[in-house]
Amino acid sequence: MSTYLPKEVQDGLDAARLAALKKSSRLRVLVDDEVYRVLRMWKDGFAVEEGITPKLRGLVDLYDGTNHLYQCLIIAAEAEAGEMCYEFKRSTVAADKAPLDFYRAPDAPVALLASDAM
Repeated sequence: MSTYLPKEVQDGLDAARLAALKKSSRLRVLVDDEVYRVLRMWKDGFAVEEGITPKLRGLVDLYDGTNHLYQCLIIAAEAEAGEMCYEFKRSTVAADKAPLDFYRAPDAPVALLASDAM
């Protein structure tokens, strides 16, 4: 049995796979105020559609819908089957507030009331 597929059949299978990935993924990458759909993501990188997305490089932000997940420094890895794969040089989890530079006790008061307010 041969595993050879004609080019037209392989192109059709790749197009169907890309369409399914586009429908199922909520991930987005933000670069210079432009948003591109991420087809899939793994521990060390992510993939976008090769024909639509320009060559990306440098600092990007990854979102799941409207939730900011990561700020990443990326480099292009390789193109395969209609996808452009990128690898993370650095990936930092996004936080909604600045990190503290001191220890905050769990039972610490949230605010102090002035004595003249009572």
